Amino acid sequence: MKIEKNMTIGELLEKSPEKAELLLEAGMHCLGCPASQAETLEEACEVHGIDVEELLEKLNA
Repeated sequence: MKIEKNMTIGELLEKSPEKAELLLEAGMHCLGCPASQAETLEEACEVHGIDVEELLEKLNA
């Protein structure tokens, strides 16, 4: 499955729970927060000051 920036955090973790470690390493420590589940990967990156394209490369590697 290819991870896209418009996927929600909840969808990403449901389909690929092993990717949580990469999100935590990138600085997203709020994965359990109910609000984060409906946030897109792009929105979460914006809030945390993370380059979404760099993170996508790691997530899809």
